[in-house]
Formats: sequence, structure tokens, C-alpha cells
Amino acid sequence: MRTLTIARLSFQEARQRKLLWIIVLIGLAFLVLYAIGFLLLHREVSRHSPDPVTMMIDFNSIFLLMGLYVVNFLGIVLTVLTSAGVIAGEIASGTIQTIVTKPLRRWEVILGKWLGLAAMLSAFILVMSVGLIAIVWLISGYLPPQPLQGVPLIVLGSLVLLSLSILGGTRLSTLANGTVMFMLYGLTFVGGWIEQIGAFIQNEAMVNTGIVVSLLVPAESMWKRAAYLMQPPFLRDLGISPFASASAPSPAMVAYTGVYIAVVLLLALRSFQRRDL
Repeated sequence: MRTLTIARLSFQEARQRKLLWIIVLIGLAFLVLYAIGFLLLHREVSRHSPDPVTMMIDFNSIFLLMGLYVVNFLGIVLTVLTSAGVIAGEIASGTIQTIVTKPLRRWEVILGKWLGLAAMLSAFILVMSVGLIAIVWLISGYLPPQPLQGVPLIVLGSLVLLSLSILGGTRLSTLANGTVMFMLYGLTFVGGWIEQIGAFIQNEAMVNTGIVVSLLVPAESMWKRAAYLMQPPFLRDLGISPFASASAPSPAMVAYTGVYIAVVLLLALRSFQRRDL
């Protein structure tokens, strides 16, 4: 119960931050702009396409993956900006001392804050993803393959960085922690593209390099798996595209990511337990 109380307070604290609402407003603006753009392009393509059915299916799937790609990126940004200072900031300000002196164990503080932020991030990504899918469906009648499997994987990718940010916050300052998280995401982003290009040109060394990077930080690999599940067969046949996936992580990678998050959280608990406050 104490852990859930911390989770609820962390959720409310994150909800009261201006930065969160700025990102939410940007997300809503993106949905409006996306709906207008998709409607106009849908009319244009349907009017000039020699094969309306096939062309519209191809167009709808590509445009939807483009939107989900943006949602994945916004989720990553929201994750880092809201979690970088959740532990580090309270340690620097001394607020954490008023929390841990109460009848609370340190692991309850860490786990509670992770749960609160995880709930907030999951809600944001789910609402944005469902909004995009609904827009495409209402305008064109198209639904992507396996959205119930793909969208949770986007959430899982953000939870990877959330866990790493909680761990980093037990030892780093807010600025340093946020910088490290963005650099780690940049590393896994580049590694993912090395793997995709390697799969396209059939270069095993490049593919293995990307796999190693994804094992170190499996955030981007969850997007690749989600895109692979939600893309139609013709995109897979293309071999590579900016918003789809040619080399898809296996289901074993999803299981590995779940274990990875649990291990990182345990490391965060251990690090915070040993931290001199």
C-alpha cells in the first residue's frame, strides 16, 4: 500500500508539471495536424490512383507507421524529461530526506515512483496510438495488423529508458542523467539503423553490431518489433523503409527486454539503498 501511495503521488506530481502539459498539447496538435494531412492526402491519392484499392492500402499503412514513429519518439522524450530528475532532483534539493525518514523503505520509494511514471507514460502512448489508428480507420477504413501486440511494445521501449533513468538518478545529477539518457537512446537508434541497413545489404557484421547495441539498450528494438508486427507484407518485401523494419527482433528479444527492465530496477534499488543521503 505504501508503494502504491508513492506511485499515486508520483503520477500526480508528474501531471502537475508544465513540461508534461506542453508535451501533451504538442501531442494533441500533432493528432489534429495528422488528421487534416491524412484526409487531404487520402482524397488526393484516391482521385489519381490507377489501382485505388491496392494504392490506398499501401498509402494508409505507410502513413500510419509514420505517425506511430512520431508517437514512439514523443514517448521517449516524455520519458526522459519527466524521469531524469525524479530521484536526482529530490536528492539535490533534500526533499528525499523527508520521505525516507518516514516509515518507508527505500525500495518502496523507487518502485512507487517507477510505477507512477510508468502509468503516466503508458496512458500517453496508448491514447496517442489509439488516436492515430482511429483517425486512419475513420477516414479510410484501414486497420493495421496486430495493433494489440504492437502498441504495448512501444510502451515497453519507453519503460526501458524509464528504468535506466531511475537508475541513473540514484547517482547522477538531473542534467547529467537526462543527457546520458538521450545519448543512450541515440546510441540504440544508430545501432538499430546499422542492423537494418546490414539486413538490407546482407552484411552479417553490421547486423551483429546492431544486435549487440540493442542488447545493451533494447529501447529501439521494441519499436522495430512493433513496426514489424503492424506493417503489411508488402513493406516487409521492400526490405527496408524509414518507418518499418527489415530485421525484426524476435519474441525472445521481448522477453529479454522484460527481464532487462527488472534487472535495471533491482540495480536502482541497490544503488539507492547504498546512497548516502
